[in-house]
This record gives sequence, structure tokens and C-alpha cells, in this order.
Amino acid sequence: MQVLYEEDGDLKVGAVLAQAPASFQVESPHGRRSKVKAASVLMSFERPAAAELLAAAQKYAEALDAEFLWQCSAAREFGFQELAREYVGREPTPVEAAGVLCKLHAAPVYFYRRGKGRFQAAPEATLRLALAGIEKRRRLQESIAGWAARLARGDCPPEIAALKDELLYGPDRNKPETKAVEQACAATGFFTARLFERCGLLAEPHDYHLGRFLFEFFPRGAGFAAHAPPPLPPDLPLAEVGAFSLDDAGTTEVDDAFSVRQLPSGELRIGIHIAAPALAIAPGSPLDAIARERLATAYLPGRKYTMLPPDVVERFSLEAGKECVALSLYFDFKEGQGASAARHSRIERVPIVANLRHQQYDVLNEAFEAGRTAGLPHEEELRSLWRVAQALEAKRGRPSAGAAQLDYSFSVEDGRVSILPRKRGSPLDKLVAELMILANSSWGELLAERDVAAIYRVQSVGKVRMSVHPEPHEGLGLACYAWMSSPLRRYVDLVNQWQLVAALGGARVPFARNSDALLSAMRAFEMTTARYDEYQRMMEDYWCLRWLLQESVKLTAAVVQRENLVRLEGLPLVARVPSLPELPVGTRVRLAVKSVDLLERSVVLEYVETLGESVDLVQDVTSERSEKV
Repeated sequence: MQVLYEEDGDLKVGAVLAQAPASFQVESPHGRRSKVKAASVLMSFERPAAAELLAAAQKYAEALDAEFLWQCSAAREFGFQELAREYVGREPTPVEAAGVLCKLHAAPVYFYRRGKGRFQAAPEATLRLALAGIEKRRRLQESIAGWAARLARGDCPPEIAALKDELLYGPDRNKPETKAVEQACAATGFFTARLFERCGLLAEPHDYHLGRFLFEFFPRGAGFAAHAPPPLPPDLPLAEVGAFSLDDAGTTEVDDAFSVRQLPSGELRIGIHIAAPALAIAPGSPLDAIARERLATAYLPGRKYTMLPPDVVERFSLEAGKECVALSLYFDFKEGQGASAARHSRIERVPIVANLRHQQYDVLNEAFEAGRTAGLPHEEELRSLWRVAQALEAKRGRPSAGAAQLDYSFSVEDGRVSILPRKRGSPLDKLVAELMILANSSWGELLAERDVAAIYRVQSVGKVRMSVHPEPHEGLGLACYAWMSSPLRRYVDLVNQWQLVAALGGARVPFARNSDALLSAMRAFEMTTARYDEYQRMMEDYWCLRWLLQESVKLTAAVVQRENLVRLEGLPLVARVPSLPELPVGTRVRLAVKSVDLLERSVVLEYVETLGESVDLVQDVTSERSEKV
């Protein structure tokens, strides 16, 4: 005797070796022996052989129409042999009965299982809905296959083109368009961007890389929401100084300016003047919401996305020819005695007499070090500020910038890029950095002394982090350090400026130290600026590769960083060279540029020769990426 039984939802057959009241010992057609409960046995038979029965039953089931069987079945529960008997009009053969059972098993939409070998026809309304869903899925699969085939041929369907950005940067794998793209990528061996480039959806690799940044941070567009212009505070005193700023040519958010005034005692009265948007933008206001959403100005080569709307920036930027509202920090300096410990903070209007630019004034770096003059306006004030900066740096016992660091400035015009290196720690860089360090540390100490909450920059054991507690910054040699010098382009500075303005005016501060708004702003700022930095590095890599193509570079020098990792000379670009032999760190080598892929942001380099001389490694950072202390 042989039996047909159900095990784990599958139909199986076997020859009976032994029988007990509640179970059978059976042997499968493959020789496997097992114990089967009597309740799981659906049918017993003698002929045909077990293996032949299943094959014949499957073949018989293929000829059956599930719709017709459904029409033949009653609404009540039934056994498969009952339906088989009604279908053939006589006692069914084992093959016929098993064939009907196989068909019922394979049609769960038409028949619900109600136990071992027992079923019930689905209600008509439910069946029609289920069949409509199956038909819809079938048509969708046909559409997916059709879209994938067109993409593989280099023809993009309009349904795919309409979701280009989503499919490139944030695909939803539940959507049919995503499935079509995945199938096309599997068929062609391309990644999505390459596939779209082949279909003509990506005109420029730059648009693809920039689009990823815009998709993440500005999904609704990079424009600003409608807002009312913030009113300037009335009746602020006018400072008795003429201040000037020093920035790069492309700077529009002029946060800081300086003034130098000779006192009758021979001392210099130094003024550090910081733009004061906190005097007009209130916490919780619509402009605060705009700044809170962006958290910082994002810098990319050739582009920037400001934290505040252009009209707000223009209103508070320290532009020449205007009397600008500012927070000023004053201290006295005497040659040979250094800066006085007494410092005075004022909220005032400051006349801005000039906006100096590095491109014109960088000649002073060499002139100051050589003791020469260049005849530029405000040169003597800058020279005095440089001496002040040297004294401040010596007092702290820490350099404001690493002497081995290089800045790289990217300039993009009409699709052409120029990349200019500039060593940090020059006189002009130092004077700006040291005065900003003084302002940030002085105001940070003032808030700490008055027990006013602020967001501090803390460094311990080499790690830099943000904190609402005034802790030391070991890298700068300071007891505490709070960013306050760039309120037009960093939200943390704006928050700290709100606290400082309230403290100076004797008003209630907006945020307590355990304020959810303060803590969430700190965490969001850290995460967002880290992502901004990642995108900046990504775009800088792209423009470095673009420069290699633009200049038709075939051979280039590089410095070994470690193993097969090298840094190209004259560019902030690091790449791996598989063919590089084992060489000491710092060794200069010549490499051949074999190919550049702008879409993948990759370059294939090949080792040519060792140039022999070794150099001290320098750290590459871009001037836009390096934080303005």
C-alpha cells in the first residue's frame, strides 16, 4: 500500500512499510524513511507507483480550470475526493483525485484550506477582488519588464524620467520604477547614474553630484521661504572708530571687522566688531526657523548656500560705507607689554570704512615678514594687528594654525576651475585667527562667569566636540571657547549671540543650560555640518579630477602617504595606486594618469618612477572648509 500525505504544506507520497493505529512508517521514492501521522494521510492507493502518481497528478491538474472547479463547488466545506467525484461523475482514480487535490492546493485565491484535504470556495466578491489584484500585478510586472528593457537599450521611459532624482538619490524599492531600474542595472552591469547617463538623463556629472547634495538638504528647492525684513534696533550709540574687514573676494557674509585707534598714552585701542543679527532676529521667529533648518552656510567649489536669506545677510553684513549694528570687543595693547587683561563689550553701530580682500592684500604677508611696506591703505593698522596677534599667540602658547597646513582655494568660472594653494599661518591669516580666538574665548568666559548657558567648543585628548558646559580647549590652550564670531553663517554663533546680548543688556537669556532647544540645536549643528563637510570634500574631489582633464595632465608628481595611498602635488586629492611599489612615507613619485571618471569620481594612476627625494607631509585643507576660528 502507498499513501499520499501532507507535510509542512507540501504533498508527498511514500510506500507503507509498517502501520500503527495513529501513524505510518513510510519510505519515499528517494529511499528516505519517516514516520507520518495517520491524520496527515489524505489518500491511500496501490497503483500507480508513488513517484508516478505525483507526476501524473500534476499533469492532470494542468488541464483543470480553477474557475470551473470553483463554479462546481458549493459554498459549504468539502473534501477533495468529493469534488473529484462530482467533476468526473464517478469514483475517481487515484491520479484524478490527486490531480484535483493538486489543483486545489495551487489555487488559494479560489479555495480556502479548511483542514487536511478539505477546502471551501472563496466568496464571489472576494474572489473578483483577488483576481483583479492578480491581474494588476501581472500588468505591473509587464510594465516593469518593458521599462527595464527600454532602459537597457538606452531609451528612458517617461515614467522613469519623472522620478529621476528619487531613483538616483533615494530610491524606494517598493516602487515599480525602482525595480525596473534595478533590473536594467543587473542586465547591463551599470550603476544607476551610468545607466541614466547612457539614456541622456544626466547631461553633466557635476549635476549628478550637486543633485545629491540638493536632494538631501533642499528637497523643496534651495530658495528661502517668504519672510519680513528684520527691523534694525533703534538708538544704538555710534562707535568712534572706522573699522575694516579682511576676507576672500567671494565673501558676502562679512561677519567681522577690526579697528585700531592710537590713545594719548601711546597704547593702541583694538576693536573686534562682529555682525549682530541677534539684535533683530528673535528666537522662535520665522527667520530663526529658516536659520535653524539650514544651521550653517554650505560651501561647495563655485557655489554656496547661505544660512540666512540674501536680504538679511545684506542688512547685517559689515559692508563698507555703512554704519552696521555690531557687538564690539575692545582691549588696549602696548608694544612690549602685550594686551591688557581689561576688555570691554559694547552693542553699537560701527562705521565700516573698507572691505579688504586677500587677493589684493596677501602681498603684505611677505612684506610684513621682510619688514617692508607695500603702500596699501590700512597697511599700518594691519601691521599693528599682526604684532598684536603674535603677542596673543605667544601668550596662549599654541599656534592658531598648523604651520604645515595648506589651504586650497577653488575658483570656478564658465566651467573652468583654478585651484590655488596657500600655506596657513601667514601674517594676515594669523591676525584674523588670533583676534577671532580672543573674541570667542573672552565672550565665552564672560558667559561662564555669569553662569549663562552657551554652546562651547571643547577639545580633550585630541577630540573636538560641542558642549553646553565651559570646558577647556586643549588645542588652543584656553579655559573655554565658544563660537560667536560668525553669526551670519553658523547657527551656533547666532544662538550664542542671543545669550550674549541678553547677558550684556541684563535681560533674561533665551535658553537655559538644560533647554531642549539648546541641546537639539547643538546636536543638529554637529550632524549637519559634518554632512556639509562630506559633500564639500566630494565636490572638491570632483573638481580636482575635472582639473586633471581640463589641463590634459598625463604625468603628475605625488607624495606617498602610506602603503599605496598617495597625495597628488598641488591638489587636495588623495588616491590609491595599485602598481606602487613599497616605498617610505613621504617619498615623491611620478605617476601616469591613465583615466579619469567624473561620474564615479575616480582616477586610475600608474606608477612610473621614484623621484628620489622625500618631503615632510603636510595636511591639505581648503580655505573654505577650514573653520574660521
